[in-house]
Amino acid sequence: MTERKHGRAPRRAAVAAALAVSAVVLPLPTSPLTGTAEAAAAPAVFSPAAASDQLRHGDSGAEVKKVQERLIELGYWIDSADGHFGTVTVQAVHALQKAAGIDRDGIVGPDTRKALDEGVRPSAKSSSGEVVEIDLERQLLLVVADGEVEQAFSTSTGSGETYEQDGEEHVATTPTGEYTVFREVDAWDPGPLGALYKPKYFNGGIAVHGYTSVPAHPASHGCARVSLPAMDWLWKSGRLDVHDTVLVY
Repeated sequence: MTERKHGRAPRRAAVAAALAVSAVVLPLPTSPLTGTAEAAAAPAVFSPAAASDQLRHGDSGAEVKKVQERLIELGYWIDSADGHFGTVTVQAVHALQKAAGIDRDGIVGPDTRKALDEGVRPSAKSSSGEVVEIDLERQLLLVVADGEVEQAFSTSTGSGETYEQDGEEHVATTPTGEYTVFREVDAWDPGPLGALYKPKYFNGGIAVHGYTSVPAHPASHGCARVSLPAMDWLWKSGRLDVHDTVLVY
């Protein structure tokens, strides 16, 4: 296990390079009345297929690529629009479904196509600075700059269930509040409750980390899980470095 510490001088260059290869991201509007996800004002560029058509994990082809490109355009993180409906695309679909308040089944059906067509995007809670937000209700992890969501990820946080550790009973919760990343491990970090992939610790033993299973519902012991490729992106982008702000609500 190795740890990586680094300064903040090259941060801006790392951010620009990472965002350039990730996606073209548009500013995300926030409703002044509700602060929740809202539809983009610009005309939709995604034309939904027939309502009976569904795309799901394992599918491939031009329609999948079209969906991926629309998700990227709306700010839902995908490593590439390759036309293959893999686990990263499932995670992006989950994020869209969470923002839209529809069933989180990971399938592109009529409701999800409608959300894509309407340009549904999540909104941020913070209004200034560079912040990583963890929205417990919507189960979303948002990379935010000055109130604008640049990337949205599906996450899975504390399940609320009880578990035993060292003979003591605990409740799996992700505490709310504003925190700062204080430690990071650029490897699988073994721990008493299992190994965490490239964790960024911000509250005791609670971290944002990659994991092989990121269900659409709260399922962790308290950490915020994202997919392994998503965690790689967070490291490369420089948007979750030591001393950076994590806002949990």
